[in-house]
Amino acid sequence: MQGVLIADDNLDSRKLMADLFIEAGYDVTVTNSAATVLHGILKKTAQVVLIGNEFDEVAATDLIPLLKKCNRELTIIFVSSDASLSLIRKLRNEGIFYHALPPLEPTDQQELKQAVECAFETIRSQHHQDLKGGKQ
Repeated sequence: MQGVLIADDNLDSRKLMADLFIEAGYDVTVTNSAATVLHGILKKTAQVVLIGNEFDEVAATDLIPLLKKCNRELTIIFVSSDASLSLIRKLRNEGIFYHALPPLEPTDQQELKQAVECAFETIRSQHHQDLKGGKQ
């Protein structure tokens, strides 16, 4: 099953994203707890993480580098409407896969769904390349 972990302080945003990805057939975990995010990453139950600007009093800029250290192949999509360009650049350097707006409008929902689909396609492609190259 394809695991998506949604981490955001905003309850409405979490619910909207959860409904969107459950309906699309993903195995979804929703949290506003940094500990739950770390647990999901360490147990490898989630391959894609949708993370908001801040949750559980931890800024995404602090948590993303830690998540990437726990699992450097983790695919992180940063979901925020108020991030500055310099912050987005910094997070890209830290290894985020994509920056998306919160899915409040249908076009934003479609963009986020496509980003997650692309993330899983990239994971499958990398896994296939690893198998061809003898890595496991």
